[in-house]
Amino acid sequence: MTTGFSVREARGPEDREACFAVRRDVFVVEQRVPQEIEYDRYDETAVHVLAVREDGLPLGTGRLIHGEDAVGKTGADTSVGSLGRLAVTKAARGLGVGVTLVRAIEDAARARGLAAVDLHAQTQALGFYERLGYEAYGPEFQDAGIPHRAMRRAL
Repeated sequence: MTTGFSVREARGPEDREACFAVRRDVFVVEQRVPQEIEYDRYDETAVHVLAVREDGLPLGTGRLIHGEDAVGKTGADTSVGSLGRLAVTKAARGLGVGVTLVRAIEDAARARGLAAVDLHAQTQALGFYERLGYEAYGPEFQDAGIPHRAMRRAL
């Protein structure tokens, strides 16, 4: 428990809908990512994490894709998970929610025996992930019209 909020793996349909609502607010509404590409087949098998305020208000979310589902995102290495869809509501930014979500996703990866976590960071967020120990690799690329870089952190 962190002051004012907690983070947990999503437990059931209500938590998953809260995760999707945060993603809708941040990616679809705020960043104008088309809704049809925001949600994908990986949502069914991913581990979703949810940050909630003490009163239950959702503050942020992220997901971990692992196993065979992660192969296309991690260079065909099944010992590497893929962190993605990290989103924090505008009102909760600067409170440590993002850092806590990343660490919870890393814990979920460790619990599943993974050796590292990859992610595709928006270039404006590179510094955030670098402070958490991630290293960028490969060229910049576009995803949903937004520049990104691949990053990895060994666990």
